[in-house]
Parts: sequence; C-alpha cells; structure tokens
Amino acid sequence: MARGLRGVVELGVVVGLALLPGCLELGSSWDATTAGQTATSSATTSTTSAGTGTGAGTSTSTASSTSTSTGDSGTTGCSFLGCPEDQPVPYYQCDINAQDCPAGEKCNLWGTDGDWWNAAKCVPVVEDPDKAGEACTALQSGYSGIDTCEMGAICWDVDENNEGTCIAYCLGDWLSGVLVCPEGHFCEVSRVITLCMPICDPILQDCADGDLCLPLNEAFGCVLDGSGDAGAFGDPCEYADACDPGLVCLNPQYVPKCQAGGCCSPFCDTGAPNTCPAADMECLPWFDEGLAPPGLEHVGVCGIPQ
Repeated sequence: MARGLRGVVELGVVVGLALLPGCLELGSSWDATTAGQTATSSATTSTTSAGTGTGAGTSTSTASSTSTSTGDSGTTGCSFLGCPEDQPVPYYQCDINAQDCPAGEKCNLWGTDGDWWNAAKCVPVVEDPDKAGEACTALQSGYSGIDTCEMGAICWDVDENNEGTCIAYCLGDWLSGVLVCPEGHFCEVSRVITLCMPICDPILQDCADGDLCLPLNEAFGCVLDGSGDAGAFGDPCEYADACDPGLVCLNPQYVPKCQAGGCCSPFCDTGAPNTCPAADMECLPWFDEGLAPPGLEHVGVCGIPQ
C-alpha cells in the first residue's frame, strides 16, 4: 500500500476557539482532541478518527475514553471524551444525541462559566429556526446555548455581534464512540463538542471569509488565518495557521534549507504535473492509499522524499 504523509505535522491552528499545537509530520493533522492548549482551557485526551465515507451520504468518527459519574445534583459526565483535570465535571440535563427534551425544546451545549461549552441543557426552539449551514444568532451569548438554530444544531463561530453559523452535532452512539455526519462533512471532536464540520479542499482553499483549509482530524477543515505578513514558502512556522493560504507547516526535513522547527510548503495535486517550488521536492500524497475521504484523493504536499 502506498504510504501517505498524513500524520507528520504538528501546528497550532485556531478552530472556533481551539488553539492546536505546532508543525506537521507529513500527512498528520491537528485534531481538536490532541490540541495542547485551547484559547480558554486545556484539551481532552481522547482519540478520534473521522472523514472516511461509510456509505451514501455519511462519514463516521470514532473516539475512546469514557468517564461518567453521578452526584446529588443529577447525572454528570464527560462521555467518551473524558474530563480535563483543571475543569469541573460538566452537568447534563439532557442528551445531545437523543434530543430528549420536552416538545418545543432542544438539547444544546452551553458553558456554565460563560467561556467554554461544558454542559447540556434544554432550551426553546425558536419559530422558523435556522438550518444547519445557515447563518444564526446566539440570543444571549456565544456560550449560552440559546440560539436560532434547529434541533440538533448549535450556533457556532459566533462573532462580537452574536452572529454565527448553524452546525449540526455528530450523530451516533457516544459510548461506543461511533459518530456519523452527512456526506461532505467530518466529525470534529473536542472535549464535549462533537460537530459535523464541512470538508474543504486545501488546494482550492475554498473556505469562506478568508479562512484557511488545513488538516483536522482525518479530513480538512476551515480555520482562522493567523499568518500575518509571513507564511510564504520556506518561511519558518510554529503554528498551524502561520502559513499563507494553500501552504502548510511541515517538519524541517521535508523543506529545503529549513533551519527552524518547521517551514511552510504548498499543497499540490498528485495527479497534475509537478509544480513544487524546489528541484528536490515532489508532490507527496497526503493520505495513505485508499484512506482519503471522498473527493480528497488528489491532495498532496510538496516535500523532499524521505
């Protein structure tokens, strides 16, 4: 089987509010579950696998590590994601997957301390709610759990005006760790959050609002651009979003004359003529043969063969 490069990078990208770590071995990804530090708290230690098609219109993710407990105030737990040591155990008044709230309400994530999602509660469903993929409004704050999205979706990536986009929760059996998303999406798992994020093409860089398309979990997702004035080919990089659109931060052995911990190198099409910027570079496949999510089989990155 041909060996791909997915699994060689370590960067630091911002996904929603999550800050992911460092520069990549070729073919690796920044999944939200291994994200060192987030903008507001530590990440969990679960493992995930996402983005491979399992049949018409779905993709699945798997996760492991279960931690649950009960107390006087009701059922608590962190599902298969586990609980960060520096955070209180979240409290669940309802089940996101079962959507077991009374009629006219939905089960939504919210933040008990107002700065991260760590619990679930029943909230009203507004009249004519926004559907997954549509613009939405968080009615109190980005962490209130009260929004204009339909049942099974949350208002995500909320800005200073409380405007965001409805993103559907991953469906499936939380305890077994098998989660399902519609075709064209992958399940992003971060602590108690499991969301069906749209897959993007890193060569086309087809994200909205100038966001970057970078490897997340086992697919590619849109993240904020933090490159600033740097980020061209060969520039040193420390974080995943530190390279210009269409480039990714690779470990130094893959980039000519790279003297830093990582350097930027462009994505490329493995089925097209070699357009890599240095003579000793080739378009190396990102995924192992047969393991690319549908539509991403052509994705490669310019690197020195090892």
